[in-house]
Amino acid sequence: MRDVTSLRSRPSVRRLAGTVALALLLLLSGCGGSEQIAGHAEAGMEQGEVGAQDFLSPSPPSRLRIPALGVDSGTFVGLGLKPDNTMEVPEGAQAVGWYVESPTPGERGPSVLAAHVDWKNQKGVFFELRNLEVGDDVIVDRSDGTSIRFEVDEVEQYPKDEFPTEKVYGDTEGAELRLITCGGEFDQSAASYRDNVVAYATMVETAE
Repeated sequence: MRDVTSLRSRPSVRRLAGTVALALLLLLSGCGGSEQIAGHAEAGMEQGEVGAQDFLSPSPPSRLRIPALGVDSGTFVGLGLKPDNTMEVPEGAQAVGWYVESPTPGERGPSVLAAHVDWKNQKGVFFELRNLEVGDDVIVDRSDGTSIRFEVDEVEQYPKDEFPTEKVYGDTEGAELRLITCGGEFDQSAASYRDNVVAYATMVETAE
């Protein structure tokens, strides 16, 4: 893991989709804690709707808000790849990981954020991610002081062996967001959840 304020050049998101096919295995199998937890303010922004070609320059995320779920986290870490080509995972229940080989929020393509559903008997940032609904807001503040409002388009749950890598990581025409965590039944023998939950969102407005 690394400081998200340090940026380096990224591959195209088309290349990204192929690169992370194996890397997803650790991220998506390791996003739960060692035990299952039972049960599962609107931010003010200056109006500034964005068009399909209104992309922002690179700037790492610094805060994530999901009003419908009561999520407000300013703990961001950068996620890279380990030497064995598996992806790092965020440490701690309240940490949100940004995959540094994906676009920063507001750039063209899918910016990828991952967090735990639970972590060492604590509810994680994405504990209720599966309860997001189409039309809900996801607000990302960036290190350059800009804020972006994304609108949820779709929320899906997939068995881990059927994870749609290209749909999640493949190139897009607009600036989009992917929120990823674990879900489904908890496999005690593997100490991991069987499924993954993915929320897809599209940038609709920005503010400074």
